[in-house]
Amino acid sequence: MMDGICDTTDIINSVPTKKTISNESSLEHNDKALQVDISDALSEKDKVKFTVHTKTTLPDFQKSEFFVVRQHEEFVWLHDRFEENEEYAGYIIPPCPPRPDFDASREKLQKLGEGEGSMTREEFMKMKQELEAEYLATFKKTVAMHEMFLTRLAHHPVFRNDHNLRVFLEYDQDLCVRGKNKMEMFGGLMKSFSKTKDEYYLSATVKDVNDFFDQEMTFLTQYHHNLKEATSRADRQTTKHKDVADSYIKISTNLLQLATTDTGKLEKLLTKIAETFEKLRKVEGRVASDEDLKLSDTLRYYMRDTAAAKRLLIRRLKALHTYETANRALERARAKNKDVHAAEQAQTEACSKFEQMSDKGKEELLDFKTRRVAAFKKNLIDLTEFEIKHAKAHAEMLKKCLSVLQSE
Repeated sequence: MMDGICDTTDIINSVPTKKTISNESSLEHNDKALQVDISDALSEKDKVKFTVHTKTTLPDFQKSEFFVVRQHEEFVWLHDRFEENEEYAGYIIPPCPPRPDFDASREKLQKLGEGEGSMTREEFMKMKQELEAEYLATFKKTVAMHEMFLTRLAHHPVFRNDHNLRVFLEYDQDLCVRGKNKMEMFGGLMKSFSKTKDEYYLSATVKDVNDFFDQEMTFLTQYHHNLKEATSRADRQTTKHKDVADSYIKISTNLLQLATTDTGKLEKLLTKIAETFEKLRKVEGRVASDEDLKLSDTLRYYMRDTAAAKRLLIRRLKALHTYETANRALERARAKNKDVHAAEQAQTEACSKFEQMSDKGKEELLDFKTRRVAAFKKNLIDLTEFEIKHAKAHAEMLKKCLSVLQSE
């Protein structure tokens, strides 16, 4: 759990509680009632500060527009509040955005600086530009993932009314959230093991009587595995494109060096080919960037979203297990004619909770299917259009190069 170094309860209570509104149902279906975006972000050595911009017409907020500065740990805090809230057990909680990780890019830049003496200035500058572009792309993706998390919450008809979300968006001071220490990280690891054990136990011992949820569990389990494998392969493909772009840099640099040894026609020939490889390097870099954004990131996001949907099904199985246990306890109480009223009340509450989770869960899973199909369709169409555009540009550059070489 993300604990605060000051009393977080005081912060939460400092924001006025939600008012009762008569037109709540009409607002719930209006995505424009609460709009959230990250208007700015600042990358520092060990953290990224996000400027969260909110515009709203909801009467629960004190103002219609405001800005707050948040760090990644505060996003994790908000996600944990939703995960731990029993009222949201029947909903798919949007996956927590991944922690900003620029270590790989920084390490490459450091190695590049150390190896500056072993390469030409042109090659060094090109490699530096490539790594800076990679760092910028990673930074933009980090901002986009954090913005997606907030957008999902803001557009959800139930989550948008959450008090903790309003605190996150409206409270203009630090939420006093710190990162997990080693003991808390170990506790989180043990908790994840416990959840995995519960998942296997419930899957093996509790038979779902509803075919819809039983089929969804089977499908999502296999779907998550397939997405994980596809993400790994897409990452490898993107890496290969980046390797090709790096190779073009070396080929271009070596051709330019070779051209300096000859002052005749060979110099013009090699220089022209080197220029073509430099242009091809930029195209190949764009191909890698587009595949990373439109394919790898889409697969990775919905792999994590599928895991969130599976957690919903596990929570429902747990509620079913509690309901069946309450039924058996009621039968024993009636047989002994002891504590019957308490057992009946517990059975009624368990039944009500299970039925509510089933109703809400079915709506969430159907919405999840519609949402992911639309997202994959859009991103794959975009990727295809980009690939065609880059392929045409690649072929056109080679044609121009050959045409110039033939004319000379």
